Amino acid sequence: MLSSLIRRLARALLWFAAGSIVLVLALRWVPPPGTALMVERKVQSWVDGEPIDLQRDWVSWEQISDELKVAVVAGEDQHFASHWGFDVPAIQAALVHNEQGGKLRGASTLTQQVAKNLFLWSGRSWLRKGLEAWFTALMELLWSKERILEVYLNSAEWGPGVFGAQAAARYHFGVDASRLTRQQASQLAAVLPSPLKWSASRPSAYVASRASWIQRQMSQLGGTSYLMQLQGSARL
Repeated sequence: MLSSLIRRLARALLWFAAGSIVLVLALRWVPPPGTALMVERKVQSWVDGEPIDLQRDWVSWEQISDELKVAVVAGEDQHFASHWGFDVPAIQAALVHNEQGGKLRGASTLTQQVAKNLFLWSGRSWLRKGLEAWFTALMELLWSKERILEVYLNSAEWGPGVFGAQAAARYHFGVDASRLTRQQASQLAAVLPSPLKWSASRPSAYVASRASWIQRQMSQLGGTSYLMQLQGSARL
């Protein structure tokens, strides 16, 4: 019975691996129709008795402001162009910080955030982290850096029921994602750690300060010319 159970488990794992590879490969070209986080937010709104309408309009890489692309990298993952999905120095620094007590600090890269938001559920568990690592590795192997950032910008949460750069630009500033200014882009990037608590269009003193810091980091990265580092970066 034990050997039969092991064979069934191994077969199930192989089917999961093959299915996830096919799914991630397909999403290299096909826009994801939604994300696991969107489903989670919708279900939670029903549970809370306050249903929300989800806002999301997929736009292509070319239809997103270059300022927003760089602002998000500057604020969330400055080693995005060079790592393979895991920022080891940042992880080590976070572990040291967390061992010293105080507020927990994460070290998730943009790729890890895409993996979590697109395929997985919220919360902390070894199972979820393991699946996150698996999907992160697949995306880094099968997608270009441009594609990873494009999916991130079309999936990130920027307010109650507001997902993606196009919905966020219209919701907060009344413009299309392609017309976001440097200031607006930095304010959107500044609220990403807590988009349900902070507002990009009505920034608190802290958010305004963080937006200014992000603009300085954008300049250090090289401004919009930084995006040239992401071209042709597909592993396969």
